Amino acid sequence: MQLIETIAGLREVLAEARRQGLKVGLVPTMGYLHEGHASLITRAKEECDVVVVSVFVNPLQFGPHEDLDRYPRDLERDAQLATKSGAAILFHPSAQEMYPSQVLTTVSVQQVTDRLCGASRPGHFDGVATVVLKLLNIVLPDRVYFGLKDYQQVRVISRMVSDLNVPVQIVPCPTIREPDGLAKSSRNVYLTAQDRQAALVLSNSLRELQKLVSAGERNAALLQSRLTEWISSEPLARIDYVEILDSEKLEPVSCETAEIVAAVAVYFGQTRLIDNAVIDAEGRPFYAADSNEIKNSSRQGNRS
Repeated sequence: MQLIETIAGLREVLAEARRQGLKVGLVPTMGYLHEGHASLITRAKEECDVVVVSVFVNPLQFGPHEDLDRYPRDLERDAQLATKSGAAILFHPSAQEMYPSQVLTTVSVQQVTDRLCGASRPGHFDGVATVVLKLLNIVLPDRVYFGLKDYQQVRVISRMVSDLNVPVQIVPCPTIREPDGLAKSSRNVYLTAQDRQAALVLSNSLRELQKLVSAGERNAALLQSRLTEWISSEPLARIDYVEILDSEKLEPVSCETAEIVAAVAVYFGQTRLIDNAVIDAEGRPFYAADSNEIKNSSRQGNRS
């Protein structure tokens, strides 16, 4: 595997690959790779001839009081995992290489960023969209791979690519979890043993929500209320947001909604974790309800 640190060097290598007619896949990351990233790289290797893994902690997507300086970094470890998973190139540019001068041009995707992390981390997705578009312009991949743990990110990038006619295929990949259900995340390393155990409330609560939907519940407000209640039952959990949204538009559920996403962001200590579950309505519409309907539904049990 090649380690490349300059844009010019990467373009030169990939130009030769394209002259040979090889298909290029890109896995964008911020490093500190884990099994979730490995699954993306493995998938890319199965579908592409040359896999580029970018490792870049992007300063544009961090707020002024977030964890940019302490975000975990281990390039040697990243290189070993990327090589083992099938990557041909590890692209590790410096911030100076990616942003050689003041950034005057950014990408802003509207509406799908109005809620969830877009609301609680203002400017975050402008930074994400900007760096991903830069990487797409640098690598010119045929396919780019993203994990669905960052569900809103996938929707944002998909919309950007569609709106700007970027010639690349977005490949969303399933969330990879620990055996006990905790979603793989580079930030899990921050968790104390006590917080790590407490964080299981996220996957456990989402699993209970899926059971509730499978049993016939279609009241979006009730589902959100129950999910909030379950997570709040964990004393160490401090909720940032809990939302039930249309999985396509990331807007409140309507009578036309066929599929929802239950998305959560919760602090355990100083560590903010996100998780989600996309739940099929099995052909029956979800609907939003006012507080009286929530109370009635709670007394009557599941609706059909």
